[in-house]
Amino acid sequence: MSDWLDAVKWDPQGLVPAIAQDAASGEILMVAWMNREALEETARTGRGVYFSRSRSKLWRKGEESGHVQNVSEIRLDCDNDVVLLKIEQVGGIACHTGRRSCFFQKLEDGRWVTVAPVLKNPDEIYK
Repeated sequence: MSDWLDAVKWDPQGLVPAIAQDAASGEILMVAWMNREALEETARTGRGVYFSRSRSKLWRKGEESGHVQNVSEIRLDCDNDVVLLKIEQVGGIACHTGRRSCFFQKLEDGRWVTVAPVLKNPDEIYK
């Protein structure tokens, strides 16, 4: 029953990087970490669940903000060490900064430039 989880090459801390990609547009919205429990729960519930390294616990995306991720597909890369989640980002905000994507900084002329607006003030998202 858990053979598919055994195929994943977990790092020494029992984690695997997970990429959240908008299923419709293909845009990469965020990268996080999953442990075995997070990946199993994501597959079972169809909702994005990650492992917070800073808090050392499961992080159910949207549990505070309401910005849940509905997962339509889970893929594993050729080396079995990166997970790709094809998702629908409810509310359109994936980043804790209130932006659509965590990848809002672009290298231009040797400096990082913010190229995406804050859609909602994080103070209004996280109370």
